[in-house]
Amino acid sequence: MEVFYYLVFGALGAVVAALELSKSNKDRVNTTTAFNSFKNNYLLVYSLMMAGDWLQGPYVYFLYSTYGFGKGEIGQLFIAGFGSSMLFGTIVGSLADKQGRKRACVTYCITYILSCITKHSPQYRILMLGRVLGGIATSLLFSAFESWLVAEHNKRGFEQQWLSVTFSKAIFLGNGLVAILAGLFGNILVDNLSLGPVAPFDAAACFLAVGMAVILSSWSENYGDPSESKDLLTQFKGAAIAIASDEKIALLGAIQSLFEGSMYTFVFLWTPALSPNDEEIPHGFIFATFMLASMLGSSIASRLLARQSPKVESFMQIVFVISAASLLLPIVTNILVEPSKVKGGSISFSGCLQLLGFCTFEACVGIFWPSIMKMRSQYIPEEARSTIMNFFRIPLNIFVCIVLYNVNAFPITVMFGMCSIFLFVASILQRRLMVIADKSKTEDWASMKDKNMEAEPLNI
Repeated sequence: MEVFYYLVFGALGAVVAALELSKSNKDRVNTTTAFNSFKNNYLLVYSLMMAGDWLQGPYVYFLYSTYGFGKGEIGQLFIAGFGSSMLFGTIVGSLADKQGRKRACVTYCITYILSCITKHSPQYRILMLGRVLGGIATSLLFSAFESWLVAEHNKRGFEQQWLSVTFSKAIFLGNGLVAILAGLFGNILVDNLSLGPVAPFDAAACFLAVGMAVILSSWSENYGDPSESKDLLTQFKGAAIAIASDEKIALLGAIQSLFEGSMYTFVFLWTPALSPNDEEIPHGFIFATFMLASMLGSSIASRLLARQSPKVESFMQIVFVISAASLLLPIVTNILVEPSKVKGGSISFSGCLQLLGFCTFEACVGIFWPSIMKMRSQYIPEEARSTIMNFFRIPLNIFVCIVLYNVNAFPITVMFGMCSIFLFVASILQRRLMVIADKSKTEDWASMKDKNMEAEPLNI
């Protein structure tokens, strides 16, 4: 069965390479030297930030267990991280609009470095503080950097379509290639060099420090609404009014929460799904395979976003349906394939089928990220971008906390079925968003036509 892992990884790698090498002019966007310089600077920073994040992921649970904490205590630490992201992260992330996005990105680096330092202590209270700091940093990672990019892109007068180029490359590198390299590097530090489970966190802090130096030396500051008269509560009210008054923003937030909630639930479920009888599976290699599938998705997204048709609102409906179907596989295989009762051994036939489905889901994740970034840049108002984006994360964090708290209360097939339903609902909401967006564009075009007719002089 070990050959199966290599076949899947090799096939995905070959497809990604073929897609990247076969890009035609239709799949590329003609840009300028100034934009390419700006894009490459952002990609360097984003890759360093994601390296700092990905290095930690595989070793958090392992580190806590080596300190002697049980499953319940570790679960509480994880819940603290998501709860912190929901409460404190929303406030800190919202300050980015008022105090500056560059400053918020630097705050992310400092906060995450401090979180990494706490991993040296085996004391539960110190580790809990680290999880709280990590939750705040996560909110900044997924709001401040994108907000800075969109504002700076528009301030420099670059074409709107070029944003999708940066988004696609950021996901291809930061959520794909960097994730794979970070996993391999972490493995070298812990297993090959025997530096212990804290070593990846020290390496992450170094990458974050380098990224912070690049930000401080090369980024300019930009703001959402720097008005002195607006306090934090006023910003929250403004963001809430924007979401409530514009159905497009509300739909976008619901779609994002449904998909990301399913994605984070999948992160907790894929290991027990592939090894229900304690089968020996190469976790690191499977993780790298998932990231390669995500790279495949981002490569497909870059082609789709470079073209005028189909529009992002249209093809994302199909992506959500495919992702929903892929997470139904554990339920289907549980019904159609007789489960193995032998403990240990290699991955089962049912596990192989599920792995293929999970790779399909990860490819959908690779398409989702640059596509949702593109839609956010179109529909979220600039003056409250970070605030609204952090509002979107509130239902997501509540959902993940509930799942973590009740992860042993329901069979794994029920959890996957719930995720699949959420993704089908996201597809329906995406359909509604497309209809509203098309209607809005039609009305704007008709309004402009009427104004032009009124402005024309009468020839008598």
